[in-house]
Amino acid sequence: MFKTPRSATIIKEQILSDDWYSLKKYTVDYQRADGSHQTYCREVYNKGDGVTVFLFNRTHQSIILTRQFRLPLMIQGESGLLIETAAGLLEGEDPITRIRAEIEEETGYRIEQVQKIFDAWMSPGAVTEKLHFFTAEYSHHDRVHSGGGLHEEGEDIEVLELPFQQALTMLRRGEINDAKTIMLLQHAVINNLFAHAPE
Repeated sequence: MFKTPRSATIIKEQILSDDWYSLKKYTVDYQRADGSHQTYCREVYNKGDGVTVFLFNRTHQSIILTRQFRLPLMIQGESGLLIETAAGLLEGEDPITRIRAEIEEETGYRIEQVQKIFDAWMSPGAVTEKLHFFTAEYSHHDRVHSGGGLHEEGEDIEVLELPFQQALTMLRRGEINDAKTIMLLQHAVINNLFAHAPE
């Protein structure tokens, strides 16, 4: 049986940065499961909740991914380019409205029907973000422009249409290593999203 902590109380909150997003330092009084108290400090980054989507086409056995520059990867010694599913922050909108907008902004596809599948905390040790996960089917008739993201937000996104099996091979090779994308590829496999494709 899981033990439940009795209480956690924030006793001090300090703003470290409030620029693009906010970074705060919290001092917490935590009552452990055995009843003892422990005081510790944690830094928490608040960037808001987000959305992401698995765009797939059963007929062509294909998916839409994006490739864009991510500064933290470069800082960690990588090229900085990351292959991932279309995604973005809620920015004050409801998840369904926001994911439709992100799909069109990033990939150029205008999709009306999206399916919510689950939510997930992406880095709960230090980041407040909860991500809303969706799936959506696309056809080539749904494309209204070339995509690429919003220039004014610094986005320079390459749109990739890949065979689903190729994406799985890239995952096994480590060429796809973005967490949300891995989760959605695994969801597609577990739930046989391509099972009803025409022969």
